[in-house]
Amino acid sequence: MTALPGRQWSAQAPAGAPDGLPSPGRFAHLHPDDGACLMEAAALLASGRFTDSPAGTHPALAALARVVNDGVGDGARLALWPLAADLADAYPSGRGYAPLLVGTVVDAARVVRPSSRSLARYDRACRRRAGRVTHTSTGGAVARICDLLWWRGPGRRHLEHALRVLCAAPDAEERLSGLLRRAVAQAREDPDERASGREMSRNRQA
Repeated sequence: MTALPGRQWSAQAPAGAPDGLPSPGRFAHLHPDDGACLMEAAALLASGRFTDSPAGTHPALAALARVVNDGVGDGARLALWPLAADLADAYPSGRGYAPLLVGTVVDAARVVRPSSRSLARYDRACRRRAGRVTHTSTGGAVARICDLLWWRGPGRRHLEHALRVLCAAPDAEERLSGLLRRAVAQAREDPDERASGREMSRNRQA
């Protein structure tokens, strides 16, 4: 890919990463000269705006990417940098996407902590939510409001709890990096397949 027009930043990015992005770093940044997190890099590629919540990335996927960016070391973060281009345009349209993604992260956490009753409860809640909304219309104010309330309430809480478990695992870096790579690949599937609400592959351990 060519460098962003008018940008002078240099990340010494790995092969496959877009040229001209700021240097990868942890947490949010005030200006690209100070570096960028993975989602800030995705936003620059998508629109040139410097934000960690670009419109072209599903909020649940963006939340996952921000935690992974901050939770891995410099080497792993640099290896994930090529994902910025895919994250810039990763917004599955189906209503079931968010609960399925959160459920996938919960399942990954249950592998680390299989006896957790909270994680088991969150897993069931995500499955129920996905089952209710997967084949329903994405249009309409009521549907949008319901989805927003779920994401800003239980959906976000379930995701954050599961990610805390994963971040505390001895091999957290490997688990987090693999989880984000799979999530991005699944979000970038054929739009017709995404809209149909086909369930994401889940690494579940009872």
